[in-house]
Amino acid sequence: MPKIISANLNGIRSAAKKGFFNWMATVDADIICVQELKAQAPDMTEEFLNPHGYHGHFHYAEKKGYSGTGIYSKTAPDRVMIGFGSPEFDAEGRYVRADFGNLTVISVYCPSGSSSEERQLAKFRFMELFLPHLQQLRDEGREFVICGDWNIAHKEIDLKNWKGNLKNSGFLPEERAWMTKLFDEVGYVDVHRGLDQRPEQYTWWSNRGQAYAKNVGWRIDYHVATPGIAAKAHTVSVYKDEKFSDHAPLIIEYHA
Repeated sequence: MPKIISANLNGIRSAAKKGFFNWMATVDADIICVQELKAQAPDMTEEFLNPHGYHGHFHYAEKKGYSGTGIYSKTAPDRVMIGFGSPEFDAEGRYVRADFGNLTVISVYCPSGSSSEERQLAKFRFMELFLPHLQQLRDEGREFVICGDWNIAHKEIDLKNWKGNLKNSGFLPEERAWMTKLFDEVGYVDVHRGLDQRPEQYTWWSNRGQAYAKNVGWRIDYHVATPGIAAKAHTVSVYKDEKFSDHAPLIIEYHA
């Protein structure tokens, strides 16, 4: 306890059809962070809002069928914050924060830069804004677990075809250096890697070719945590028995 899951749904309606909420009923998680809802408030059914008695809190993008994040929790949060104070990126629905006692859990969906040069520049703007925000969070003195799709593979071990991706969004030198700074200077912990140093622990696979079948993937979904709570992590798994989206849920259990 607690068991915290991060899952990029690549569309909440699509994931629901593929059995995500049925699985959610069986997994007994305390908190589930979801990204890429691709839905607005009017699209959200009761099943999406409060599945199996969970409390749901969401940040919708202004653009239809785009982005969006949420947090489901067994117990109601003490406080919820939607967005992190950036007009540009808060309009894209990328951030939900929920406080539970001295623990804060955040669901974040960092931009992808793979679709165009314009989106890569937006990703760099996001990184420039988000790192100081993460530093401010550290200054609060609380324990944080920031879950989500960070859209960056940090090291060569974190993607199958690293040599072929050195100039591609998600594995650019600037992006990787940013992650290193997050861990080595700001002082957060990559919880998954702290528990499991094995290669091929991927959480996302391209829909092109046979990437999923051949496990030609990327590890771009993380639990990024403050050292205190990171030290309490004891079990990590990537759930691949069912496929709800092009990402797999990342499950980490922490001692109370």
